[in-house]
Amino acid sequence: MTDPTPAARHVAFDWGGVFTVGTFDGRSTQNLAERSGVDVARVRESYFRHVRQLEVGAWTLPQFWEVMGQETGITLPYADFEALYLGSIDDNLPMYATLAALPRQVRVGLLSNNYPVVCDHLRRDPRFARFDALVFSNEIGQKKPHPDAFTALADAMGVPASQVAFVDDVQENIDAARVAGFHGLLYHHDHHAAFEGELGAWLSLPVGASG
Repeated sequence: MTDPTPAARHVAFDWGGVFTVGTFDGRSTQNLAERSGVDVARVRESYFRHVRQLEVGAWTLPQFWEVMGQETGITLPYADFEALYLGSIDDNLPMYATLAALPRQVRVGLLSNNYPVVCDHLRRDPRFARFDALVFSNEIGQKKPHPDAFTALADAMGVPASQVAFVDDVQENIDAARVAGFHGLLYHHDHHAAFEGELGAWLSLPVGASG
């Protein structure tokens, strides 16, 4: 007997470093240091020591900022901090174009180590309507590369992990995705055209400018 039609293939993405240019954390801490006049090393020491509390949903963003303000001496009101924080997002526009061009039969997911307020901001973005599944670490209480994060992604996608390519800019997360059964695609915004070719080959469908 001939083999049946091959199973459809799908894709899921990380957010920071994939849908953004560079790291959101690096840009937000730099912007905060410039706005406040506090040395960036001091800002980052506090930020990165506590950011996991945001990533796993243990703290709200106002709680996080209260602790950071006390430790760094920055007196910026929370509302100003939130505006600066969200304003630190630098969109990787070619990836958004790729997302919009994906054929409708392709299910699209997101798995992001992310923060309260930021993930709400992303959900309000009309471009995110293309996603079929959004999984944020702060909402599931676990972050990549933990296996539970990838289990949550597979459950949200509603298809076997073996039928999903996972796109991330961090090799450790790609390795974890592969262990969980996903097809891993390492991404860098400087090589977007090559990435589209890889994704198109995986999907066996035209993707973006490579299609």
